[in-house]
Amino acid sequence: MRNKELSRFLLLILFMVLIMTGAACAVNLAAGVITAFLGIVLIILFLRFTQRRYTRIAAMSEQIDWMLHGFDTLIISNYNEGELSILHNQLQKVTIRLREQADNLERDKAFLSDSLADIAHQIRTPLTSINLLTTLLSREEVEPARRLELVRELETLLTRIDWLITTLLKISKIDAGTAIFKPADISVDRLINKALEPFMILLELRDITIEKSYGGNPLPHLTCDLAWTAEALGNIIKNCFEHVGNGDTIHITAESTPVFSRIVISDNGIGFAEEDLPHVFERFYRGQNAGSNSFGIGLALSQMIITQQNGTIKAQQNEVRGARFDIKFYTEQTL
Repeated sequence: MRNKELSRFLLLILFMVLIMTGAACAVNLAAGVITAFLGIVLIILFLRFTQRRYTRIAAMSEQIDWMLHGFDTLIISNYNEGELSILHNQLQKVTIRLREQADNLERDKAFLSDSLADIAHQIRTPLTSINLLTTLLSREEVEPARRLELVRELETLLTRIDWLITTLLKISKIDAGTAIFKPADISVDRLINKALEPFMILLELRDITIEKSYGGNPLPHLTCDLAWTAEALGNIIKNCFEHVGNGDTIHITAESTPVFSRIVISDNGIGFAEEDLPHVFERFYRGQNAGSNSFGIGLALSQMIITQQNGTIKAQQNEVRGARFDIKFYTEQTL
């Protein structure tokens, strides 16, 4: 009865019942009694249905209150017809949606916390080394040859930190959905050559051969973003480069089918430990055979870039010896 509109409507009904009862009594007393009885019954039914409606509204209000206070209890609707049932069902959808968003935010917070801890740990080691090197460089008794050696070590550490921060920023952009991929029809040979560009001098110094083999005629093509995909392949080639010896060979094969374009990168290095295979693409994971300069994020970035472009990547042991990366980019028609 706190609802003023309902109170006014009820008073209007009572007034109409009284008028109709009075009019019926003027005609016949029995008709007046029946009219009054029916009026009272209608008023009771109206109040009963109104009470049920307010009970459901109160339940909805309680559900909103639970949602605002973080409780997971959810009232399951009976999906009846009517405006309140429709409103109730829509409220449930909003509740579920907001709960999912809250869960995602909690996961993002936990992931951000873990990532910051990992980043701090990864950067702390080279920073400690840099502090030691700068301390040594500040000493006057350091010989010129030794000083030059320390400067080179310092440059190497700074390069590692720069690469780490750049890679982490790229991972963050993909995670946040702000990375822009511009797909284009690109020759696999052009893509691989671009991925190899940063390693040409190192490959020559270590006498490592890149053996390329393309199946089909014309040369295989795929639809991808050239810069991002070259970055992904470059990280994979870098991983192979770090695990092969001087004078070894890295094999790159490619083929195109109506379903997908495939690139396989393999080496004859030390390969993966069996227990490491399920974790190869996890961030900051360093396997048993990881190099001392490995941060464990290059392959994770490669997987993110490839999967963002309708692709898959699989790491496995090579048939004879070494590691093998099987990459597939699926055509839009197969999605």
